[in-house]
Formats: sequence, C-alpha cells, structure tokens
Amino acid sequence: MVKRACKDCKRILKGTTCPVCKTSNITTSFQGVIVIFDVESDVAKKLGITAPGKYAIKV
Repeated sequence: MVKRACKDCKRILKGTTCPVCKTSNITTSFQGVIVIFDVESDVAKKLGITAPGKYAIKV
C-alpha cells in the first residue's frame, strides 16, 4: 500500500483525501515519519501539531 502525506497538515494517510483538513492536496514524496501521542509535548508544539497521529517530517 502506498503511503501518502497531506501537503497542508503533513499527516500520513491511506486514502486520497485528508481526514483532518479535508483537502486532496496530497503527495507520495515525503521524508521521515514522526508519531505524536501527546500534543502537549515540546516536539508537537515546535512542529505545530494539534492532534495525535502519524506525520511526515519533510513534505
């Protein structure tokens, strides 16, 4: 299965539409993956992530 990343929110997804920001602006070209469990962590705050999930580091 091809993994895709949303170019707007950087969330890793399986379909062709981002379930978070409802956009179809996606790509298969991304580097690195980070998994956020706690949105209050320093890493999540620095990256601007507000919801737990899998995110691409560089899109």
